[in-house]
Amino acid sequence: MSRTLLQRVQEWQQSGDRLALAVAPLGLLALRVALAIPFYRSGATKWDGFLQLKSSAVFLFTEEFRLHFFWGVVPYPAPALMAFLAGVGEIVLPVLLILGLATRLSALGILVMTIIIQLTVPAGLINFHLPWAAMALALVAYGGGTLSADRLIARFASQQPRTGASQTT
Repeated sequence: MSRTLLQRVQEWQQSGDRLALAVAPLGLLALRVALAIPFYRSGATKWDGFLQLKSSAVFLFTEEFRLHFFWGVVPYPAPALMAFLAGVGEIVLPVLLILGLATRLSALGILVMTIIIQLTVPAGLINFHLPWAAMALALVAYGGGTLSADRLIARFASQQPRTGASQTT
């Protein structure tokens, strides 16, 4: 008896599901790396040694960068603090993403930074900010995957014996 079209579609769907399970770890790793690289590179330009922010970074947040809202353009509040926070975020969050450590939280932080960058440079939406936001949202939704420190820690934690009052001696 020949297979119906519906049966063939279901078989193709099952094959696709198996393929997705096989490539998902590499896909999530690729997403983490692709999102981390531009942020880390930007962060590296803001520092002049360990915890020494370049004066040019502060200058940009003080004199050049503005937030573009629907009601108008406003300067950054506390520009030196904003430059410092951006510099720290652009180094720490990408490193965490590459490692797959606190992946969802790191991706959420980068998503927030992307929104702020969009408010600062509205012309970058299509080429930069929208893809960054999409990658960050995917990582918030799916986490770091099996090739992440998050998964390694979870596996290790689940193998540890529980101690506490419920244990008999």
